[in-house]
This record gives sequence, structure tokens and C-alpha cells, in this order.
Amino acid sequence: MEYRHLGASGFKVPVLSFGTGTFGGKGELFEAWGKTDVSEARRLIDICLDEGVTMFDTADIYSRGASESILGEAIKGRRDKVILSTKATFRFNDEPNNVGSSRFHLIQAVEGSLKRLGTDYIDLFQLHGFDARTPVEEVLSTLDTLVRAGKIRYTGVSNFSGWHLMKSLAVADRYGYPRYVANQTYYSLIGRDYEWELMPLGLDQGVGAVVWSPLGWGRLTGKIRRGQPLPEVSRLHKTKDWGPPVPDEYLYGVVDALDAIAKETGKTIPQIALNWLLQRPTVSTVLIGARDETQLRQNLGAVGWNLTAEQVARLDAASKAGRAYPYWHQTGFAERNPSPV
Repeated sequence: MEYRHLGASGFKVPVLSFGTGTFGGKGELFEAWGKTDVSEARRLIDICLDEGVTMFDTADIYSRGASESILGEAIKGRRDKVILSTKATFRFNDEPNNVGSSRFHLIQAVEGSLKRLGTDYIDLFQLHGFDARTPVEEVLSTLDTLVRAGKIRYTGVSNFSGWHLMKSLAVADRYGYPRYVANQTYYSLIGRDYEWELMPLGLDQGVGAVVWSPLGWGRLTGKIRRGQPLPEVSRLHKTKDWGPPVPDEYLYGVVDALDAIAKETGKTIPQIALNWLLQRPTVSTVLIGARDETQLRQNLGAVGWNLTAEQVARLDAASKAGRAYPYWHQTGFAERNPSPV
């Protein structure tokens, strides 16, 4: 398993990490993702560790804390062998202050995650979303306190706009607070908005991408085909409208390109989609998920080989989409404002 630095930090993470959104299955969204229990989770983690996948990502809101609890039970006795990543910001319960990135909520959230995970430190703690109602100085000073206390080792964000992230980095530099080194971001062959602003920012500021939903909300499994109904077992039956929108013909065009390259390489469509991501700038690690051992082993087959430059170019062309302003304008002036891809 290849390891890469997490952004500009000295910390290395495996290029594939395991997302535990399938652990627990509580609530309509997470029930559609999966219902992995402790024994099943332990087996999946065994396979991951055997293959060098040592980073496991979760969040306090995944199955109302059950994902963290199951992950904590499944890693008992081997905390020193794993990297734990979790997130907080979104509403955890109905209490007025159990939401956002206030000092009150972040301290409460970290303490809750530590308890559920059965550990005394979190390797990577990320804000799950931007909180415009809490001053950035309050957020970062709180994270600084938690880092100094040894409860968090590295910090990151998720679902931030470019200006959210850049403002936070500027404040961190002004006061000497820990800088965010990770951006857990949606990025896939059918969701390339990350490349417009967040990727150039990541290159410039040393923020590594931790990619979530690399298979486009379950659309790049190889089971979604032109002229065919959704497969009987698919999260899209319940969650299609909750995920990123994708025009049907655009999706089918990308799948056609993936199909052609699958025939050339002998690899599966998910493996090709994941391998494409691993060759993109700023990507530190890609989160893979799995309901069962078969899915996990298939996703693990995305490493140990690389698409050719010509195959990457074909996938780039098939997945190219129009950009919003000012990004389409900037592409006309590449001499002074080059795109990273």
C-alpha cells in the first residue's frame, strides 16, 4: 500500500482509507448505506489491515454515533495499528448547542467521539461543514486547545467553500493556530467541481484531499447502465435526491468510457474510477466503503497498477463538464492562471 503525506504535514496516510458510513444503519440515509454490526466490522477491518489500509473515517452523526461506537469496538486491542478520522459540526441531537463549531459544541463533540471510539486521541479531526454563525477565531482557538491537550493530532475540514477554507488558513497563520491539512471533499469522475477552486487552493496552501464518495454516490459501480432500471439493491432507490445531481446522459457517457478501458485493462469499473482519482493532484487518500467482504476486496484492487496517460486523457475528456463563472473565464488565460489538471 502506498502512503502519502497528508497535505503539507509530516503525517502519512494510505492512499486508500476505509469509510465507515455503512456501520450501524440507523436512520433512513444510513440504513440505505448499510447495517454493518461489530462482528462484520471487525472482519472488514482485519482485511483492511492485512492490505495496508490503516485509516478509518467516521463522523459523530453517522447512524447517530453508532458508526463511531462500532468502529471503536472493532479496533479494541489494536488502536496502535490504526489511524482514526472523525468529524463534527452538524446537529447531533435536539439540544440548542449540539450543533455548529462553537467552543461549547466542539469540545462536547470531541469528548463524545473519544468515548464512543474508545480512545484518548483522534488522529484527524475535521469540521463536517462551515459554521458561519461562529467566529473563525473561536473555532481555531478551540481546536488549538484540543491539539495542545493531545486529544487531536491533525485538523481538517469538509464541505467548505474556497473562501471558507482560505479565511480559516489566514486566521490560523495570524494567530499561530494549527493549519488545516486535510479537506474531505466530494470528487469523482462524475463530480469534478473540486478542480475549479479547491484543488488549486490545496496545491497553493498544502491541503490534501481526503476524497469521499469516489464512485459518485454509487453511480460508478458498473451496475448503472443506459436503458436499464436501477439494480434491485442500490442506495439510489432511497438516496438519489440526497446526493450530488448527475444528468443521465453525462453519466452514461462516462460509464461508456470506463467500459472501454475495463475491456483493455481487465479491471472493473470501480477500480478504474478509483485509480483515476489516485492520479489527480492534491489527493492524499480516497475513502472506500463496502457493505461486505466482496465489495471491499474489489475496491482494494484499485491500487498496485496505474492507468496509462492515454487512458487518463480519455476519461478526462468523457467526464469534462462546463464550469461556472469565473472559472470558465480563467481557462482562457492559462498563460497566467494555469489549471492544475
